[in-house]
Amino acid sequence: MRVRLALPSLLVALLVAACSAGPGSPSAGSPSVAKIELQVYAAASLKAVLDQVKTAYEAATPGITLTISTDSSTALETKIEQGAPADVLLSADTKNPQMLVDKGLASGPVVDFAGNLLTVIVPSANPAGIAAPVDLARPGVKVIACSDGVPIQTYTAQWLAKVSALPAYGTDFAARYNANVVSREDNVGSIVAKVALGEGDAGVVYVTDAKASGEVRTIDIPIDQNVPATYGGAVVRSSAHEGAARAFLAWLTGPNGEAILASFGFVPPSG
Repeated sequence: MRVRLALPSLLVALLVAACSAGPGSPSAGSPSVAKIELQVYAAASLKAVLDQVKTAYEAATPGITLTISTDSSTALETKIEQGAPADVLLSADTKNPQMLVDKGLASGPVVDFAGNLLTVIVPSANPAGIAAPVDLARPGVKVIACSDGVPIQTYTAQWLAKVSALPAYGTDFAARYNANVVSREDNVGSIVAKVALGEGDAGVVYVTDAKASGEVRTIDIPIDQNVPATYGGAVVRSSAHEGAARAFLAWLTGPNGEAILASFGFVPPSG
């Protein structure tokens, strides 16, 4: 008896469900949005801006999720070489993504997507009384730097060589600066953190890192003494989502991505 009573009810329920299936519902045969998670490996100096990029890109591209991992560009390139499951590398230089290209680990050429400049940071109280970049070589000043090979350290070395040719600095400026280095960190974010905590008197970082921190003061490096940094990106050849990865990189270099980068202090890439 219960079976016969339940059967008409079941038929009614099926008819209602069929009638309520609009043209946009899955039951009406419309395609569902593909779900893709892109693993983005990015330089530590991009952490803050990529938080906003993630929000904007996911809103503009339904079905795409960005999972962002940040570290020094050198460390990330090494991880990709060792088989880490990345889809995109966003580096604070062009050397590391070019290494992927040269080793056959990237799909397509390096894409320049942003530029940056260097600045000196000091703790908010500036206990060492740093007034100009030349003071970083003064006896007793504790400098926080990065390990060799990390992009910020490469740019810093170029800056040291550049200003050592100026009379105001002197040919031994680089040697005196390096003698003041008390700690070498893995990435630029660690320089900012240690200087903010007062564990060092100064450090050389990107302008964008200084801007993002409310716990340090900046000492400008004049533009004619500065070293422009160029950020490059590459799609990883082993990516299972090469098309989506390439679309993200194109978006980042387009007007929407450029606007977000500019709001954090990044400039168009030089050259």
